[in-house]
Amino acid sequence: MPKEDNKMESILTENRKFDPVKFNTEFVKSGMTFKEYHTLYKKSIDDMEGFWGEQAQSLDWFKPYDKVWESTDLFPGKWFVGGKLNVAYNCLDRHVKAGKGDKIAIIWEADEPGHAKKFTYSELLKEVSKVANGMRKLGLKKGDRVTIWLPMIPELAIIMLACARIGVIHSIVFGGFSKEAVKDRIEDSDSRLLFTSDETVRAGKFYPKMADVAEMIDDVPTIEHVIVVKRTGNEVPHTKKDIWYHDFIDGVSEQCEPEHMDSEDTLFILYTSGTTGKPKGVNHTTAGYILYTSYTHRVVFNYQEDDVWYCTADIGWITGHSYIVYGPLANGATSLMFESVPTYPDVDDREFPFSIDGYRFWDIVERHKVTHFYTAPTAIRALMRYGEAPVNKHDISSLKVLGTVGEPINPEAWTWYHRVIGKSKCPIVDTYWQTETGGFIMTPIASATPTKPGSCCLPFLGIKPIIFDLEGEEVTEADEGGYFCMAQPWPGMLRDVWRDTERFKSTYLERYPGYYTISNQFDYGMNTPEMVLDAMMMATTGS
Repeated sequence: MPKEDNKMESILTENRKFDPVKFNTEFVKSGMTFKEYHTLYKKSIDDMEGFWGEQAQSLDWFKPYDKVWESTDLFPGKWFVGGKLNVAYNCLDRHVKAGKGDKIAIIWEADEPGHAKKFTYSELLKEVSKVANGMRKLGLKKGDRVTIWLPMIPELAIIMLACARIGVIHSIVFGGFSKEAVKDRIEDSDSRLLFTSDETVRAGKFYPKMADVAEMIDDVPTIEHVIVVKRTGNEVPHTKKDIWYHDFIDGVSEQCEPEHMDSEDTLFILYTSGTTGKPKGVNHTTAGYILYTSYTHRVVFNYQEDDVWYCTADIGWITGHSYIVYGPLANGATSLMFESVPTYPDVDDREFPFSIDGYRFWDIVERHKVTHFYTAPTAIRALMRYGEAPVNKHDISSLKVLGTVGEPINPEAWTWYHRVIGKSKCPIVDTYWQTETGGFIMTPIASATPTKPGSCCLPFLGIKPIIFDLEGEEVTEADEGGYFCMAQPWPGMLRDVWRDTERFKSTYLERYPGYYTISNQFDYGMNTPEMVLDAMMMATTGS
């Protein structure tokens, strides 16, 4: 077949452009400019180690690192070699010590409308320390694994931070997964402890947790104890390994010395569902991950001290790991987590004595004065069917910036989101990334980047993409897709597949030796990164 007939063509034909500078808001004026992005991007590629070394000063270190990056036989290499730090300390202690202990760290919105709970940084630190001490009391130590299978309740964030505090590696399983999925992940990680709840509450209905655990617990002998959070209080089956969560932390000290972790120590494993074969345990390490998630959160969304951050994802996914818990809390943010779904109660549901118009999202935004809203295109499309009237019944004028995550967003949904939710003044940050990348890799900068509906626009700082066609040649022409790869590592990327380095190599490194393959096929939608950068720079500067 002639090469010309074997091209992977771009199918994106959207040509509208939205420049945040034209919104002329204080939010845009306070953030990075496109010229600054261009300068920083060049520096981040030309001097990778110098750039990330500067950014790493934003973290608190117990021991400074000796070297920013060290090459190994695997593409990611090692980051911040010799450094010692603790992720939970960077998310909690340093903010309390800086006098911000009374600031709200987490706002929890329950499934039941109108039921919310708030944790200050001081309160969260105490709860995390109690759980960490509880695990130490049971004999868990640095490097041990625990599996967490919980709904979107505060204990989920507390437990994962407690693991990070003492160097225990957590493996969180999405609360909606089956008991078989939990069993597989426990077996692969050899977890010693399982955290779960009596039941899950979702859209007013109860779903089993302990009933499922009771059926599979005998098949996972590495589990020594099952710690059970009482969410509903309904009668549920129990096992001989059960300990109620409230008993687990009762009388335990609220002071817990954080473990001094090496920069490359594993922070967590997160299993990808995968398209074929058993799920892969993506291995993320300590320093590079917390630096990358906090830096991307702060820069891309231009997060400021008094903002309220609301990511609608589930913590069971990488989005929740990176942008509900670790990234925002490392930045001292107020982060909102939501247990329910945006359409419960529905517009016509009269069970409750007050109306929220079927739009939990906008009720939450109004009550908590949310400034930064980050959700999935699927949710946006689902809410579009209700029309504009329910949105307009809520005061969502606090919003400064909108974001999307999880899948491509079609131009129709993008423009509805911009016009109806953003009132045509909020930049939209369409982020492209994966479990493996740790954080955003293709994304606009909210205050800087001219955006196009349906396009994730440009590479983030330090990200050097390259696209290969079906024959392995670099794509240099506009409007041609191909295999999306990376020519340069970055701190937040995975280091390996848990206990399966050969699978890591075959999945990500062997298609194009010397490069990291992000995805099998990628419709870049615009041009190659360098061509886009030059074209956008010309468009915004008038040169």
